[in-house]
Amino acid sequence: MTQQKSNKAALYILMFNMFITMGSIGIIIPVMPEYLRIFGAAGQVLGMLIATFALAQFVFSPIAGNLSDQYGRKNLIIFGLILSGLAQIGFGFSTDVWMLFIARFLGGLGSAFVAPPIMAFVADVTTYEERGKGMGMLGAAMSLGFMIGPGIGGFLSKVSLHFPFYTAGAAAILAALLSLFLLPSTKPSAVQKSQKQDNLAKQMARSVHMPYFVMLIIMMVFSFGIANFQTTLSLFVTEKFNYTPGDIAIILVVGGAFGVVVQMFVITPLFKRLGEMKVVLINLFVAAVSIYLILFVSGFALILVVATIFSTATTLIRPAVNTLISKLADNEQGFAAGLNNAYMSLGNMIGPALAGILFDWNMNSPYIFGAIILLSCFFLALIWTIKKAPYLMQPDIH
Repeated sequence: MTQQKSNKAALYILMFNMFITMGSIGIIIPVMPEYLRIFGAAGQVLGMLIATFALAQFVFSPIAGNLSDQYGRKNLIIFGLILSGLAQIGFGFSTDVWMLFIARFLGGLGSAFVAPPIMAFVADVTTYEERGKGMGMLGAAMSLGFMIGPGIGGFLSKVSLHFPFYTAGAAAILAALLSLFLLPSTKPSAVQKSQKQDNLAKQMARSVHMPYFVMLIIMMVFSFGIANFQTTLSLFVTEKFNYTPGDIAIILVVGGAFGVVVQMFVITPLFKRLGEMKVVLINLFVAAVSIYLILFVSGFALILVVATIFSTATTLIRPAVNTLISKLADNEQGFAAGLNNAYMSLGNMIGPALAGILFDWNMNSPYIFGAIILLSCFFLALIWTIKKAPYLMQPDIH
């Protein structure tokens, strides 16, 4: 019973850490366009800063995941939170554009040392049967942080444009201190300790042969779809319907809030009834349809409904994929979580850049292309499951 209470407490601390990490990313979103004007920079620099953050995540996530298998999760999480906090504060103190890029790269590095060990830690403190619930709660914390962050950032920017960055940095360092004193240490198994540390290229090559490789592809594609949607939605509704920033904020917040509720209260019974793989397949199809439908709806209410459906579908995919990867990873939880984060970062890196180019060419094209990509991923996952892993279609996999 004591161990169960300890595991439950650890899960709540991990949720708080993920909430702070995602909130710290979200808190700067409404401030960035105006903040960059101080440096005489605009959209191109913003896109490159997003890509720089994602690049650092991509490069270092597999390394961080592997290290957490060898040396435990706690120290890496604390290191990542401190580095993320210092990077946010450094971003606020920057006086030149090159300093912004260094700060964002360090922020991505810090995030890489937080997310994979946290996902692996959840696998450590949950049973096989409770894994889906744990990943769902972690996903809810991520969604909640990213949803609340922009609102807090807009409010704090009234103090100064620098203040949201300092606040985000202080919150991350506070989370590190709480983790230092409250988060239990987990000892890696002998199998995990004996695993060889490969470089990024070897780990990515090795990922092709993993039983969860298709899950990694799904993570990359749906991250691409989300980034594609989020990058261009504000531009799309502003240009087509002359929406205000307040209108756009309502669309994003309602979609995010609905996703949090679903992750907290619906996802566990949904996993038990359908199984994670069916949840992935259904919501890939729903996401593809809804991102395409955004081109044909008009009126605020209908756009809000379609955007919320897309947001909810993608919200359900993430914990389902995380759970499947964790269940298939066996003793390589950190390694698998690192690869998972790396593939997600690839989608986050490519999505905004390509979406911006497509939007400049034709404002409908990001949604058509996004729908095609998501639908292709649905058929890939369906065919792979039928041919290679039909047992994944069952509610309980072993």
